[in-house]
Amino acid sequence: MHRTIFQTPVLKQIFYAIGWIILKVSGWKTEGHLPAAPKAIIIGAPHTSNWDFPLAMAAIFTRGWPMYWVGKHTLFKAPYGWFMRWLGGIALNRSQASNTVNAYIDLFNKNESLYITLAPEGTRSLVTRWKSGFYHIAVGAEIPIVLGFIDKKTKTIGLGPAITVTGDLEKDMEAIGSFYATKEGIKPELFALPDLDAMRR
Repeated sequence: MHRTIFQTPVLKQIFYAIGWIILKVSGWKTEGHLPAAPKAIIIGAPHTSNWDFPLAMAAIFTRGWPMYWVGKHTLFKAPYGWFMRWLGGIALNRSQASNTVNAYIDLFNKNESLYITLAPEGTRSLVTRWKSGFYHIAVGAEIPIVLGFIDKKTKTIGLGPAITVTGDLEKDMEAIGSFYATKEGIKPELFALPDLDAMRR
């Protein structure tokens, strides 16, 4: 996989310092570790505020978590494509992929080590139908799902447990829902646990 900001000498120390300052000033702390597995889908919830992103980036920089994200291939055109890739972006041409889930699975199969982040809610607005792609990617690529979180009650942001998927959507989503049931978003009224029936549709 291509080099990112997380492997760039000097700059990664600068961003570590910036992240540390953001967390210190705002009163937030980080928690958790990447799994022992070299590959994983990392989901993040609750996603309810514009503050989620800077806090997440501060946590990523201070912890040194080498994460990637996937975006439409049009985001990676010149002259800014190199910069998007340097930030951890991976281009995905959906018009050439049979479907998005298979494209993600191919990415994992082609790399020995890879952590990709996804927001299953897909928006900061209130939703009960989480996008189920992350689950099917984990099943197809045979990788764990790491439960990234933000919790306003404890002012903690970080990584929770790694869930080994079984292929039983109901059983696995029950474990995932139980974890997030204890978390509170920055705007609690905009978060709801996933509706399993909606995810099946």
